[in-house]
Amino acid sequence: MAKPAANPMLPGAAARATATVFPILFAISIVHLLNDSMQSTVSALFPILKETLKLSYQQIGLIAFAMNMTASVMQPVVGLYSDLRPRPYILPIGVLFTLIGVIVLALAPSFTLILTAVICMGIGSAIFHPESSRVAYLAAGGQRGLAQSIFQVGGNFGSALGPVMTALIFVPIGQIGVMWFTIAAVIAIAIQYFVAGWYSRQQLQPRPASKQRTAESRLRKAGLSQTQVVWAIVILVFLVFSKHVYMSSITSFYSFYLIKDYGITVEHAQLFLFAFLVASAAGTFFGGPLADRYGRRNIIWLSILGTAPFSILLPYANLFWSGVLCVFAGFILSSAFSIIVVYAQELLPGKVGLVSGLFFGLAFGLGGLGSAVLGAIADATSIAFIMKLCAYLPLLGILAFLLPKDEEVQAR
Repeated sequence: MAKPAANPMLPGAAARATATVFPILFAISIVHLLNDSMQSTVSALFPILKETLKLSYQQIGLIAFAMNMTASVMQPVVGLYSDLRPRPYILPIGVLFTLIGVIVLALAPSFTLILTAVICMGIGSAIFHPESSRVAYLAAGGQRGLAQSIFQVGGNFGSALGPVMTALIFVPIGQIGVMWFTIAAVIAIAIQYFVAGWYSRQQLQPRPASKQRTAESRLRKAGLSQTQVVWAIVILVFLVFSKHVYMSSITSFYSFYLIKDYGITVEHAQLFLFAFLVASAAGTFFGGPLADRYGRRNIIWLSILGTAPFSILLPYANLFWSGVLCVFAGFILSSAFSIIVVYAQELLPGKVGLVSGLFFGLAFGLGGLGSAVLGAIADATSIAFIMKLCAYLPLLGILAFLLPKDEEVQAR
């Protein structure tokens, strides 16, 4: 039987000494899959909503913006609160908000009600992600990269279902097909009650200020000043920006680009997007174990900067090579995010919830803001211009060379 996971407020050796609790990691990964499959109904509906409600590209971007910004603003708040007063049974409540959003989205006859639905779904994500990331940290034992990857790969696979849903459900059935995902919500709520029971038994306590000072002194002994930690966090924010705005350009507009520039059907375009998202899920899964073995900093810079050759070539390729390049771009780019979260958690020991909420919030917020801005630019120029413009974002991965080495961050 797995040993009880260590208090996440305690640094270093205690956390590494415990066993990895795989049943809990798989449980939250399944919930992440179900949660993000419900979230992905929004982007999956874009081609349908654009046609039936006569929406502009800017309105499409605003829908994504409303959901993602709601999650972005709330997630750091939820994370900070959970650091101070952990509330295990808030986990199923988060999925309940998503369920409400799914029902409203399925029935919404107007742009305004669609915004209401996606805001509810954004609240659900804001509650789900930082608390579930904390559970992954608790259950990680000494394999934090692997634990975050297992947790996040479920979400990636859930997002990958969006294009399949468009082709198989929403094109033939329409918007009302979203109602089928109420079943996923009920299953997710049941699993979250199970996870919350395990979480509550860990008897989490806020770390006293003296232990916070001890962790800070260890960082100083490792050669990291407070200024270095702040700059490292700033660099990580820029890396999250480059990753998620590029991801947003693909998930929100790549199918429109294929339909317009290559003349393929909606169903065919969704298969290309599905391939990109499945490759992203695979990259997320492999990124964590690779970072545990070869170093977090190494995988972060390789992941983001290594995407640039594929992203830059993609807008100039024919249909076949466009699909190949988007698969490679998705796989390489997505290996970074779980590692960025773990790296930041180790930069700021004792603030697992805040760090998780901040970086998941940034991911949602930057993705939503990117969708809104890119939608307005697409209306003024073209979808092809958007693809070419965003292709250079992974070049920001060069900033990862400025991050402190793993040894400096992990010294305890």
